[in-house]
Amino acid sequence: MTDIAWIDLALTAARPQALGALLRYFRDLDTAEEAFQEACLRAIKTWPDKGPPRDPTAWLIFVGRNSGIDVVRKRSKNDPLPEEEAFSDLSDAEGDMADRLDNSHYRDDILRLMFICCHPDLPATQQIALALRIVSGLSVAQISRAFLVGDSAMEQRITRAKARVAKAGVPFETPGPSERAERLGIVSSMIYLVFNEGYSAGITNPDSAAFCDEAIRLARLLLRIFPAEPEIMGLLALMLLQHSRARTRIDKDGQIVLLEDQDRGRWDSKLINEALALLDKAIRHRKPGPYQVQAAISALHARAATPKDTDWKEITMLYGLLERIQPSPVVTLNKAVAVSKLEGPEAALDMIAPLADKLDGYFYFHGVKGGLMMQAGQRREAREAFDRAIALANSAAECAHIRQQIDKLGAVTPLAE
Repeated sequence: MTDIAWIDLALTAARPQALGALLRYFRDLDTAEEAFQEACLRAIKTWPDKGPPRDPTAWLIFVGRNSGIDVVRKRSKNDPLPEEEAFSDLSDAEGDMADRLDNSHYRDDILRLMFICCHPDLPATQQIALALRIVSGLSVAQISRAFLVGDSAMEQRITRAKARVAKAGVPFETPGPSERAERLGIVSSMIYLVFNEGYSAGITNPDSAAFCDEAIRLARLLLRIFPAEPEIMGLLALMLLQHSRARTRIDKDGQIVLLEDQDRGRWDSKLINEALALLDKAIRHRKPGPYQVQAAISALHARAATPKDTDWKEITMLYGLLERIQPSPVVTLNKAVAVSKLEGPEAALDMIAPLADKLDGYFYFHGVKGGLMMQAGQRREAREAFDRAIALANSAAECAHIRQQIDKLGAVTPLAE
């Protein structure tokens, strides 16, 4: 199969590994990108007629190297270059490369490429934009539409991110075991940032929703090169479980549908089954981490046939474990919601009271607080919390959802003037 659709899929799949190898070789992100793009153009021209190579990634690496060397030669004749014989016979070199692609050398290439995109000097928005552009190969236009900014503004954002990375002097040597473990955590966080950008904005912006699919693809790639890492299994399982509910999160009018009100028959069972299998495999390693615990919580929701079947006791225990592993006021807020199902809204309100200062600017804190107060019959206080939530809403859908809660509050009994 050599049609353009197949070629596009092959180039997308090969991009991280090929670009990572070219980056290690040229030690310059722009040069590596240009070399990869030139290799892709040659693939589009030659593969339809001659058929695909035995290993597309190896082919792209060597064609990209040759192309990049030519560019470097034109820029400067004084820079040292590799020996000519290393590139004189592309077919032999391609075969040798194909035999070595599974080595840790190339695994580290991909990890390094992802690590560059989530460099700590970069703000989260630049990390996401750079990862989508460099690792995923999305166009500037695609990324800018998802972020609801102009193409030129996004181009500048990516350019600034590249400049920061270059200025930071990111090392290109193969990382040792301890550094590799640290990088895995940072890369996992970056991938989850990409997913959350799509998950949060996808309600009102379909272009952002595509980020969820891309984050899942990157997690699958990471799991292929680190198949024994339980936290990567947990990360992928968590995203699959959350993404399985995508079709039910909004109704036909564009309104947010809470988890307990969603049509569980429309949840994607294929994604859920894959996630549950991954989670079971991760748990057998007996090395619990934040992603595994969050995935376990989401799995309990997925396994419940109806909201009434949800094991809130187990969910509360898991949130307690998550508080110990990764303490956060947001984790405590979520735990309080679970506690309210077991012990009532008053117990949950007592739990979240100490969080007021830390989460005063957080939309969901005031939404949860208002909901709990409404259940507890504290109507005036609930209205105040809902008003604060509306002021902090990130989208029209969130604002509309809170207004629905206010309408319910008013339907119970009018507020006293």
